Amino acid sequence: MKIINDKALLFRLRDTSKVTSVIPKSKDVGDNKVVVHWGLQEAVSLNALDIKAPSPIEKLYKWTGKYKPFDHQISTASFFTLNKKAFCFNEQGTGKTASSIWASDYLFNKKQINRVLIICPLSIMDSAWRDDLFTFAPHRTVSVAHGSSEKRKKIINEGSEYVIINYDGVAIIADEIKKGGFDLIIVDEATHYKNAQTTRWKTLRKLITEDTWLWMMTGTPAAQNPTDAYGIAKLVNPNGVPRFFGAFKDQLMYKVSQFTWKVKPTATDAVFRALQPAIRFTKEECLDLPEMVFTKREVELTAQQKKYYKQLKDKMVMDITGEQVTAMNAAVSLNKLLQISAGAVYTDEGSTLAFDIKHRYKVLREVIDESSQKILIFVPFKHVIDILTDKLRGEGITTEVIRGDVPAHRRTSIFKDFQESVNPRVLVIQPQAAAHGVTLTAANTVVWWGPTSSLETYDQANARVHRSGQKHKSTVVQLQGSAAEKHVYKLLDKRINVHAKFIDLYKEILD
Repeated sequence: MKIINDKALLFRLRDTSKVTSVIPKSKDVGDNKVVVHWGLQEAVSLNALDIKAPSPIEKLYKWTGKYKPFDHQISTASFFTLNKKAFCFNEQGTGKTASSIWASDYLFNKKQINRVLIICPLSIMDSAWRDDLFTFAPHRTVSVAHGSSEKRKKIINEGSEYVIINYDGVAIIADEIKKGGFDLIIVDEATHYKNAQTTRWKTLRKLITEDTWLWMMTGTPAAQNPTDAYGIAKLVNPNGVPRFFGAFKDQLMYKVSQFTWKVKPTATDAVFRALQPAIRFTKEECLDLPEMVFTKREVELTAQQKKYYKQLKDKMVMDITGEQVTAMNAAVSLNKLLQISAGAVYTDEGSTLAFDIKHRYKVLREVIDESSQKILIFVPFKHVIDILTDKLRGEGITTEVIRGDVPAHRRTSIFKDFQESVNPRVLVIQPQAAAHGVTLTAANTVVWWGPTSSLETYDQANARVHRSGQKHKSTVVQLQGSAAEKHVYKLLDKRINVHAKFIDLYKEILD
């Protein structure tokens, strides 16, 4: 195989939402297979490049049966095989998992690798990765390293070709992993490694050698802040970033005040250079999905909610008059306003004050009754999940809960039943617990009981229904009953980082 790497064709993307450059394709030239390596410019489409022949992977695996991969998945898989260390920034729901499985299987067949370690969120170890491996590489051996330390060690030493483990599990058995012969590491939802100061990041770094294949995948490489690119770039492309984080931050941002930094106009270019080599496809480029509609529903706060909301807001006004506001205490205060609006607030003493949620619940029931398919309800606050679930079940609506304290095997069972069985009809989900990687296309309605402050979590959660396999028009319903909720939803709708706007948001709400 002859590799052509024509750097003249590596064009720069100007849009930070498309921080990507390299997409491989192939064509036959006589008896030789020639792989052409190029980048995408905004004005250049794949069709305009007029290279449509199948890739080496597609030639190797003659796709038959019910499933036929999309062209973008073949391109992504080919890209992986050409880059020992690389990023995949394909959008949620575009089949990154399948592409990486095909690519790694190809490397197995070519005797380039012996074992694969897959690091991913706890919630998708079974429901996404193991299931997909059984589907797309059923001839390979797969194990999930979860449970006690001794159990994890035993699984590592059993010698399965693919071992799946959660982020924090890596540190527990790092020595065994180091000796386990893993020459390909796949990191799903790689933004969990954005901070190079964490034990999680340092543990992974020690496992990576010059010969290790490393593929890091996420649809949102720098969703909250351009500096989020530092940790993942330092793992894949360490020469593309400064040695220290402070120097990288100075490249991308400038300091306005003690707690405020602004993004420099040159930040896009710097992030682009750092996150290389990379590939990205958006859903619009490669999937023909039904429409996704966003709508808001007004909810009246109860008298009790209004009373406590006003008391807290009055206190915030006094704080801002005394010029005591920082980003941290602004975030705390705003979070309490959101808690009151949602139905339960956590006091400074650690107890929980629950409110009557009848108005919000009434609107939710209207949405449920109007939905033709199943429903996902994202609830940001744990205590509200308990209240809401009891009410739904009390009215005979089959409901299951996904949150941080639900064991991995139980989550897998719930997801499977939701997708394949009549019941449950409703999933009540803590956003961080199931915002990534899970396919829940049995639902076509997403309800936000209250807003999340994370744009990445918001996008990822909505993508659980708007992905390959969805046959119905999808609807995202935002329940809003207070000024705080309306302002946060407004930022999310405009794709503005809420975390960077806490002080501005604080002042807007008080006005």
